[in-house]
Amino acid sequence: MNILVVGNGGREHAICWKLAQSSLVDKVIAVPGNGGTAFEEKCVNVDPKNCDYIVENGDHPYVQVAKHENCRMVVIGPEDPLADGLADVFWNAGIPCVGPKSAGAQLEASKDLSKKFMKEYNVACAASETFVNQEAAVEYVKKHGAPIVIKADGLAAGKGVTVAATVEEAVAAIDDIMNSGRVGNAGKKIVVEDYLEGVEISVLAAVSCTPEYAVQGSACIVPFLPSRDHKRLMDGAKGPNTGGMGTVCPLDDVTPEMMAEFDKTILQPTLNGLIKEKFDYRGFIFFGVMLTKNGPKLLEYNVRLGDPETQSVLPLMDFDFAAMCMAITNGTLKDFEMKWKKGYQVSPVMVSGGYPGDYKKGLPITVNENLLKLSGSKIFYAGAVCGRCENDDELLTSGGRVLACSAYGTTFKEAWDKAYNGIKAVKFDKAFYRKDIGLPGAAESGKL
Repeated sequence: MNILVVGNGGREHAICWKLAQSSLVDKVIAVPGNGGTAFEEKCVNVDPKNCDYIVENGDHPYVQVAKHENCRMVVIGPEDPLADGLADVFWNAGIPCVGPKSAGAQLEASKDLSKKFMKEYNVACAASETFVNQEAAVEYVKKHGAPIVIKADGLAAGKGVTVAATVEEAVAAIDDIMNSGRVGNAGKKIVVEDYLEGVEISVLAAVSCTPEYAVQGSACIVPFLPSRDHKRLMDGAKGPNTGGMGTVCPLDDVTPEMMAEFDKTILQPTLNGLIKEKFDYRGFIFFGVMLTKNGPKLLEYNVRLGDPETQSVLPLMDFDFAAMCMAITNGTLKDFEMKWKKGYQVSPVMVSGGYPGDYKKGLPITVNENLLKLSGSKIFYAGAVCGRCENDDELLTSGGRVLACSAYGTTFKEAWDKAYNGIKAVKFDKAFYRKDIGLPGAAESGKL
């Protein structure tokens, strides 16, 4: 079968790569894709803007592409199209879609709605208050004290959260979010949240939940292996927050007992909430979790796979990813058997100089293919596009996070060595990467 994948980041490159490994899949159509998906086996990039068969007043352009390419399933990568209802559009067109419909996608699109959901269904999380008035928010912060967390309510591309160490920092963050216009309408409402001390992990999961499945007893959330994203720019968890400087999976510091507590206090209450709200949620969910001395606490929901966590989690799947996606859409996920490779995946990220601030685009990327092959690692491109001419195999940088170099090993050290040997095979002007992904002291953490 043919499958359409929506998105153009590193997560989508990894999704396309994993789908293409399936014997069920003949072709993967990346819309619009990137410089990595363009050269992936079984994959082709399609930009609806360049398709002469798109009818202006017809179906949604992505639906037209899916029908033209005879796609039997769609996987939506990013959060924005999910929040805007793209999954609804595909289902209405009769095309099964992996990604929650718009109502469920608001769990990421609105921090306020998300916190209300957590409180309503007794999901373990930090206490919080929501504000639309800046003066009221500042007054609350001054009374509460710091450290404290300030979050823009809406989608802000990872730029809407500030962990303020002092009241002054918190007040400045409130002003920045609500007044500067930096995050647009996402900052008209803010959530002020208690600071949680502990160690952060990411738990990605598959979800198959509809009112019909709930009645049948087949509604479920099935977690993947826990992973960790390193968000600070520099070694030793220093510098500004980024969209992610590298990931590792699984985690030696996460015990079966911790995961059992996560299941009891976060995952199952979330499933109960999805059922009670009668959401049609067939896709993925990302639990951002803080492991505290009082047990796991949910920081946030993302309604899709994490980026760059996907680049470490998917390679460890020892099962057919396309078959699992089909199980999500047809209500058989509860009976789907997930097996995982015994070992580790390490994925440091290479970024453009200046990131997460201003950086140049259009820089040529060169890869020593022999060195990369010897390393045993795999590159997942994120901010990279094909060269200046059509069908040009030159890759140019197009974003801050340019790529992740992901490697498997039966031991953590083997995976780490392979990944960093792979990194050495890649060059572009002012390229930067952390040299401590997965090592002790690399992740931000507090006292448990």
